[in-house]
Amino acid sequence: MQDDHTLPEPHISAVIEMALSDHVSFATIEAEYGLKEKQVKALMRDRLRPGSYRAWRKRVRDFGTRRANYK
Repeated sequence: MQDDHTLPEPHISAVIEMALSDHVSFATIEAEYGLKEKQVKALMRDRLRPGSYRAWRKRVRDFGTRRANYK
């Protein structure tokens, strides 16, 4: 398992971009970068402004209830 603190900055940026996308699942991020869902959420919490993080989590939660395989 990859620790988010050992990822190079370009990979961290790529993970954030993937997580913000409505078309990339946590499983895809884990397959490519080795970060589990909990680690991605922690990374997003650390890197995004609080309001942006809350909006992202709400969007992921709301969309997840409509489509089972989303994030």
